[in-house]
Amino acid sequence: MLKMTRLNSNTRRVCFTDICNLRFVICNLRALGFKLPITNHKLQIPMSEPKSFHMSTEEFRRQGHAVVDWIADYHSRIEGFPVLSRAQPGEIRSKLPPNAPEQGEAFDQILGDIERVILPGITHWQSPNFYAYFPANASGPAILGDLLSSGLGVQGMLWSTSPACTELETHVLDWLVPMLGLPQKFLSTSGTGGGVIQDTASSASLCALLAARERATQLASNRKGCDGRLVAYCSTQTHSSIEKAMKIAGMGSDNLRQIEVDENFAMRPEALARQIETDIKAGLIPCFVCATVGTTSSNAIDPVREIARICRDHKLWLHVDSAMSGTAALCPEFRFIHDGVEFADSYCFNPHKWMFTNFDCNVFYVADRKHLIQTLSVLPEYLRNQATESGAVIDYRDWHIQLGRRFRSLKLWFVIRHYGIEGLQYHIREHVRLAQQFAGWVRDDSRFELAAPAQLNLVCFRLRAPDRADQDHANQLMMERLNGSGDLYLTHTKLDGKFTLRFCVGQTNTQTRHVERAWQRIQEETGMLGNS
Repeated sequence: MLKMTRLNSNTRRVCFTDICNLRFVICNLRALGFKLPITNHKLQIPMSEPKSFHMSTEEFRRQGHAVVDWIADYHSRIEGFPVLSRAQPGEIRSKLPPNAPEQGEAFDQILGDIERVILPGITHWQSPNFYAYFPANASGPAILGDLLSSGLGVQGMLWSTSPACTELETHVLDWLVPMLGLPQKFLSTSGTGGGVIQDTASSASLCALLAARERATQLASNRKGCDGRLVAYCSTQTHSSIEKAMKIAGMGSDNLRQIEVDENFAMRPEALARQIETDIKAGLIPCFVCATVGTTSSNAIDPVREIARICRDHKLWLHVDSAMSGTAALCPEFRFIHDGVEFADSYCFNPHKWMFTNFDCNVFYVADRKHLIQTLSVLPEYLRNQATESGAVIDYRDWHIQLGRRFRSLKLWFVIRHYGIEGLQYHIREHVRLAQQFAGWVRDDSRFELAAPAQLNLVCFRLRAPDRADQDHANQLMMERLNGSGDLYLTHTKLDGKFTLRFCVGQTNTQTRHVERAWQRIQEETGMLGNS
């Protein structure tokens, strides 16, 4: 509807109603086709404010402070929570409304529900009393780096989509090569090798397996699929992700050979060599071996150097999975774990386990990036660009399964710069010292036995008992009581078929008093079991 109001003898203001999304429209009346007896006059149309449901910059600033304060407060009171969540199945969902809100809610109310709804269902991985699985530790600089990554919101699939995302990652991963004492062939500047951040070691192992598959078949598997003859090898203690990778890669879990281990749960090289010869005679094609530096069950270290010799003899891809223990190599005295890694085709470790870099962040290196890129590269027209065509840049989309990627290197960069090599070494050494102290207490208590060598920060132990069934029951019952108390959190494995407790020291803020208290609680529960 058009309304005209006389303002004075020379001008008229014309106001439009029901027109959105513009504050003012100024145009010449003649441009609208009106036959008016005036010239050189403007039409001014005041509009309503544009509608928006977005959080304003000022509100974001205020609520961002509130969230950071909440996180800081959470870490300061984390020891007050039971480490293992006591929530029952369905309990968290029962506190949530059945349908999404029709209108937006106040952010204060949303943040309040973290305490009311979410915290009861949290197992506190950052608690200094968390000794389960392997750690997934975080730190202040890593959290802030991750926040900046979210704030920038870049998608780093190509160099051109954010050059800093690619180049910082390449540079920080080059830093890590000498920091860990890794071979120089893994440097991006080596001419052939380089590193990339994956989400987890599972993804890194899958990429290594795919590259090995294509190298063995001259890329035919990518075009035609697998023919059932490709075979891969690992130990009976290797992480389950290798079996899953075999399924995903189309090679089949039946073609994964799990090689027996020695008394220390490390792969037997002679058994590997025998199995390879057997498979070759059967007309199969061996193509991949995964050696582990720090197995999940016991932190066993496979003899990489001897395994590498066998791989060279048969031209097999050697991948070294050092997901948790690799961080220990920051300290020169622990670099024995990398003996033979110089012969590996690929290597990975997880800063998100023991290097104070919050999940997820896996570092994956290849000695010859050509095989990885040829395996995973697909270039549709909509991704073509001048930088890629020049060949002068790295496009990390060709180094992993997914196309899109976050700016993960920011948090890793923050961690390395905040702690420095000296600070990282200090805390790794302290964790190993505490684990070795705990192992000594176990060794000195006749009621317990060590179930595997404690080489770094994992101690595998169990209660002694004359009867196997009674021993398993007693250890399981003690673990359940300890975990149920909320004082600490342990998990278990089976070694030599026996129920075994795992005590892993690696959380960011675990100190002597925490480990001493954990041992005290273990002794208390042991005494109660003896009296029951």
